Amino acid sequence: METFKSITSILNDRIYTYILIPLLLVLGIYFTIRISFGQITNLKHSIKLITKKSDDKDAISPFKAFTISAASHIGTGNIVGVAAAISVGGPGAVFWMWITAIIGGASSFVENTLGQVFKEKKDDGTYKGGPAYYMNKTLKKPVIGTIFSVIICVVYGFMFNAMQSNTIASGMGSSFNIPTWVVGLVVISFTAIIIFGGIRRIADLTSVLVPVMAVLYMIVVIIILITNYNKVPKMFGVIFKSAFNFKAGFAGLFTSAILNGVRRGLFSNEAGMGSVPNASSVAEVSHPAKQGLIQSLGVYLDTIIVCSLTAFVIIIGGEKIYLNTNLEGLEITQMALASEVGNWSKYFLSICILMFAFSSIIGNYYYGENNILNLGLGKKSLNIYRLFVLGFVFLGSIGDFSVVWNTGDVFMGIMAIINLLALIFIGKIAIVVYKDYMKQLKSGKDPVFEPEKIPELEKYLPEITAWDKDRKE
Repeated sequence: METFKSITSILNDRIYTYILIPLLLVLGIYFTIRISFGQITNLKHSIKLITKKSDDKDAISPFKAFTISAASHIGTGNIVGVAAAISVGGPGAVFWMWITAIIGGASSFVENTLGQVFKEKKDDGTYKGGPAYYMNKTLKKPVIGTIFSVIICVVYGFMFNAMQSNTIASGMGSSFNIPTWVVGLVVISFTAIIIFGGIRRIADLTSVLVPVMAVLYMIVVIIILITNYNKVPKMFGVIFKSAFNFKAGFAGLFTSAILNGVRRGLFSNEAGMGSVPNASSVAEVSHPAKQGLIQSLGVYLDTIIVCSLTAFVIIIGGEKIYLNTNLEGLEITQMALASEVGNWSKYFLSICILMFAFSSIIGNYYYGENNILNLGLGKKSLNIYRLFVLGFVFLGSIGDFSVVWNTGDVFMGIMAIINLLALIFIGKIAIVVYKDYMKQLKSGKDPVFEPEKIPELEKYLPEITAWDKDRKE
């Protein structure tokens, strides 16, 4: 086990330091420039889009599709991941999380717009799509899409869900002294009820659970910030100072603050990883760019708001907490909260973790299901996959913290690299679609996607099946 820990740790350092982080930042900056900072300048418009109700009551609305993806990436990364980043990289890691989110919004827009353009309609009237679909339809190399589908099934269905159940078990164990195996059995029981119910049941659950859990968590943290208003200026000072000193960030891209900030920011908001389009592609919208803008908003909700609130509480708690080598992950956040509002917050955080992580398990599972469908393995294989997911959820609840997280990081890195490399070649399609959307919007129209009227998409028309004229009529 120790050897396995060492191997995964070395792989993590190599993958993130020398490949993923440079690729993520360069592509994020490139797409930001190509869409003229649209992921930032259209924030108000994005909020308007997410609150608009769908005309078709039977369709998966943009909001519900958003909550499925939010259920996956608003989870333990926002609480445990942030604590881990600060404990290793210092408060400066928070600044680099922000940078990752700002430029990551552009990458998120591109991949989610592509997911919408190349989605497919299922027999039940809902849609399916994601990176495996747009890779297959544009790159014309089925093996790439197949590899991606297999990896995402393993990463989200198995590794990430093991991470989530690991955090649930840790929280329930430390707060309520419940044995991890009992927690594991309870979690897989409720998970089974949801995942065997299909996409509509998943969408209905996440559309309620995600907003409720996020708001409750934010209210408590905001109360802490208000009661400690005199510490807030110093807190920001520590973040910026730590981000740019020799120890944490000044030496360059590969220092501890940058490495941990970008890594945990990526794990939390998943911008550019190729995961979120699996959920956003199911939405019924009149133009692909609409869902692209909505999902870029999700990056900011996740990292700029939820992750930041966790970080603020930890930093206000002081070095004695986040530099304590006897604490890790969830324990750091629990101690920080307890130091400000009392021991009751440990129980509150455990409940939040339960909701955050459980919704993530459901969202993660759907990413896997979507790619099982892409592989064309049939209903029987899907049920077998569901059983394996339940098995990994249980194993994660009784497994070792560092092994679970390190392994998940390795697989996440590989998956993100495949998607980012694909975006290098096909990201221009999303940019063309964005320009078409903005042209219609500026002329006072509610943009409608008509690919046959966009010359740059002519060669892809046979693959853009969900947007044909018959369906719109």
